[in-house]
This record gives sequence, structure tokens and C-alpha cells, in this order.
Amino acid sequence: MDNTPALQQPLASALRPSVLNEFVGQEHILGPGKPLRVAIESQQLHSMLFWGPPGVGKTTLAHLIANSSSAALEHLSAVLSGVKDIRAAVERAQHRQQISTQATILFVDEVHRFNKAQQDAFLPFVEDGTVTFIGATTENPSFELNNALLSRSRLYVLKPLLASDLELLIQRALSHSTQAFRMEQSTRQRLAESADGDARRLLNLLELAMQLAESSSTDGRHICEATLDTVLQDSWRKFDKGGDVFYEQISALHKSVRGSSPDATLYWFSRMIDGGCDPLYIARRMLRMASEDIGNADPRALGLALDAWQTYERLGSPEGELAIAQALLYMACAPKSNAVYTAYKACASDVQQQRTYEVPEHLRNAPTRLHKRLGYGEEYRYAHDEPEAFAAGENYFPEALKHSQYYQPSDRGLEQKIKAKLEHLAELNRSSTVKRYSNNRQQKI
Repeated sequence: MDNTPALQQPLASALRPSVLNEFVGQEHILGPGKPLRVAIESQQLHSMLFWGPPGVGKTTLAHLIANSSSAALEHLSAVLSGVKDIRAAVERAQHRQQISTQATILFVDEVHRFNKAQQDAFLPFVEDGTVTFIGATTENPSFELNNALLSRSRLYVLKPLLASDLELLIQRALSHSTQAFRMEQSTRQRLAESADGDARRLLNLLELAMQLAESSSTDGRHICEATLDTVLQDSWRKFDKGGDVFYEQISALHKSVRGSSPDATLYWFSRMIDGGCDPLYIARRMLRMASEDIGNADPRALGLALDAWQTYERLGSPEGELAIAQALLYMACAPKSNAVYTAYKACASDVQQQRTYEVPEHLRNAPTRLHKRLGYGEEYRYAHDEPEAFAAGENYFPEALKHSQYYQPSDRGLEQKIKAKLEHLAELNRSSTVKRYSNNRQQKI
């Protein structure tokens, strides 16, 4: 006999609050005296944008605002709707204005998926008051929305729900059921943590666990650790490839390497892998870290990063991920220098802004007699024929740039020796009587 409880509708829908006091979380914008709560309670509606990760209440909040203000709600999904749907919603709002005083809220879910033309289609009706616009987005509005729409909407940032918020939802869901369920506190905590601040994810997981729970003759159905193991075994953590969370995590990984924190480096790497990130993306990013933040302080970092990349390509997952972890930990512990990065940026900027200088004649190749008659290569000094294989006083820049200096080695790692070597060569330049002398490096203490 099947003892699975017959749920009339999904928990996420059944537990959707109908009044503001039932809303869970977002105390920073909905707590007593907070601007959004005051606006809702006083029915002073304004166009707004809800920016936050999935499952934090953006859609629910739009419905609550409509209910509390007795406004009609036109709900559009930017994934499924087009300009035709926008026009139809606006026409219904205009009709309401003609026959009654009922306001209309135009709620656009995933509004960042609308292109510029689609956003422009409803903007005039926001401006003339035909509709009050509420948009929900998981992406940074500054990057995805028209400036005109942004300037007319107040932005509210919604945060992932706290574990305590999610445990409250678990209790509500168990109480809502027509059957008795037993669930230990430790199991509730584990489920709440697994939801990653996403209420919709939590309720979907809980609903599946309730269906799989075993019956007991004494105290109802038991949602135990084994049941939760089954529910969570194929469940991915929050990771939106190409979205804000993705870039936030790779930023945290890069900055942990730069900040010489091997443990934090390993944590963010593991988080990204656990979330389904392609390890090859991290491997490619490692090459940038090696050049930008370590450079010549430890040139081995670049080679090790490339070796880890190639190792992963040969071994695949999960074996190859260990090589990437090894390279990341090495780079986190390596001496740091951004001297190469800084020098390259400064030089590239000068090249873009300055005129195109000709190559000095003494540095030009002379493969033919004509080139030689023109003086190409004359007076070039072959460094290997000079003491210390260094042509003291020689200039390798265009004449107008002969005193330029970009590379400033740090006093860390191998760059300590590079710095000392360049200071020694600078002294040879200063002592030279050659007129083409250019380098004027001064020792820095």
C-alpha cells in the first residue's frame, strides 16, 4: 500500500505568504521602519527593482505589494514574453484606468533578459503612470538594464536567506501537511544549510523528502538522515555560470591567491568545483594570476600553472583537479610581485598615446648592401663581445624615449636578484662614456 502523502500543490506555492507579516527574511529592507516596508504599509507605490539570487522572495514580494495595495498584477516573464505581451498588459492597465481607479503593477520576472527594445516598449507607460513597474533580476542591473529604466526605479537588494529563516520555513511546511512528520533538529539544520539561502530549493527538497519518508506506527512519518542523503545526492549547490555568483567566486579565488592565503584559496577552488565550474576555466585563470600577481618574483609559478592545465587535459576529472589545487596552493604561498603587470600596462599606455617613433638606425638589421649603404646596423655593439656581455651606455630606445623606465622589480623572491642586477648595470651605464647612454636607474632603498 502506498503511504505517500498526496500533496495538492507544490509546497513553494502552498506556503506563499498572503500578508507581509508572513514574509520570511530580508529584514534589512522589510524590518520595522525600513523604507520598503513603510512604502508598502502606506501604499505609496513606486517603480522598483529587486536584485538578488534565486529563491529569496522577489516574486512573492511583488504579489504581496499588489495585494496590500489592492492593485492588479500583470505578471510577465522576460524568458517567455515579448513586445506583444507587454502591449497587451499595458492595454489592460489602460482599460482599468478608464473604468475604475484600480492601479496596475507590471511585474517583470528575469527582467535582465529583455533586450533594449523590449525595455523601451513599456518605459513610456511607467513614466505616465499607466503602470507601476516592479522588476526582478538575478543579474547586476547596472550591466543589464537601460539607464532610463534604472533612473526611474528604486533598487532593493535581496540577500540569501539565513539558516534560521529556512528552518522557520521547514517548521511551517511540516505544520501545513495533513500528515504528521518527525524530523530531528540536526536534520533540519542540514537541510537548511544545503539550500544555500534559497527558499524555493529548500521547499522542493523538503517536499521530496516528505514523499520518501518512511511511515511509523507511533509517531507518523520520519524524515531521517538516510532520507536526506537520498534527496541531496544529486543536488548541486548554487553556481550560476556566467552570472554574478560565478564572478564573485572567481574574484574571491584570485584575491585569496594574491593575498597569500592558501587555505582560502583551496576553499574557493573547492566551492567552484562543487558548484559545477569547468576546471579548465580555473586553469586558464591561474596563468593570469601567475603573471599578474607573482611574475618574476617566482617565474616557476607560470610553468607550474601551465603544467597543471595540461595535466588536467590529460587526466580529466577528478584526478586532474588535484594538479590544479597543487598549482593554486603553490601560487598562494609564492612571493608576490605585480611589477611585470604594472610595467606592461604603463608601457602599453605610452605606446598608444605617443607618436610612432622609428627604430634607431644602429638597431636596424642590414640584410642587403643597400641597407648597409643606408647605415643600417652601423655602430651596433654586440653585447656578447663586451665585458659581462653588457654594452654599457648603449641605447635601445628611440632617441626621444631614451630615459624611459617601466620595470621596477620588487624586493621579494627572485626579483631581489633581478633588482640588484639591474642596479649594477645602471651603474655601468652611468660610468660609461658612450653618448648613446640611456638607462638612468637609481638605486631605491
